[in-house]
Amino acid sequence: MLNIQQFRYGDNLAYLLYGRTEAMAVDGGAWQEILAFLEENHLILKYVTNTHRHYDHTPGDDHLLGKTEARFLDCTTLADNEIIEINHEPVVVYRTPGHSKDSICFHTGNNLITGDTLFNATVGNCFSGDLKGFFHSIQRLMSLPDDTRVFAGHDYLHDSLAFAKHLEPQNKDIERFRQSCDPDFLYSTLAEERRINPYLRFNEEPILKLIKDKGLPHATDWERWQSLMAIE
Repeated sequence: MLNIQQFRYGDNLAYLLYGRTEAMAVDGGAWQEILAFLEENHLILKYVTNTHRHYDHTPGDDHLLGKTEARFLDCTTLADNEIIEINHEPVVVYRTPGHSKDSICFHTGNNLITGDTLFNATVGNCFSGDLKGFFHSIQRLMSLPDDTRVFAGHDYLHDSLAFAKHLEPQNKDIERFRQSCDPDFLYSTLAEERRINPYLRFNEEPILKLIKDKGLPHATDWERWQSLMAIE
């Protein structure tokens, strides 16, 4: 099973997936810290890749590629369900368009690197304009096991929890998560997301009531999610 290390640069979060000797950098903007970690742990950087090609996720790519012999994996060309191997351990690629057309997630063991598709307690903006595609991407991630750990592309937790609380003021799980999460190694499980993230709770009674009270469409899952995305 692969290990995961998280690095911060601004509010962005970069990652290393690594085994006994090999590693893959994902959105490696914290390139200096990543290089130091590789050296300290005697790891060879095998791949450099991204969850999508927005500029804030790519600033470390050239540095990492220039200072190692790593191979660049272009996220725009990786296939859905493609398998990348690190020390013979599989990392599965999920194409998850919505935030951007090229958005992908990386799944290995119970770790899921989601970029700007799924954040802790919220979802990304739909810059692609493909809201229905985004919905299907979220549905796909929701189908994963409860113990799946969500490692997002940014730390937007403070604002995300505040908005979740605004939508569901009686939801005590929101404050429980705030108090229990580790800001130095930020992640949530999908079980927690189903309790706190309004964009995964579109079928729960408090959210459904909110949508109905605002007179928004709510007949189907898709209508409820679309209506929820329109609420400010």
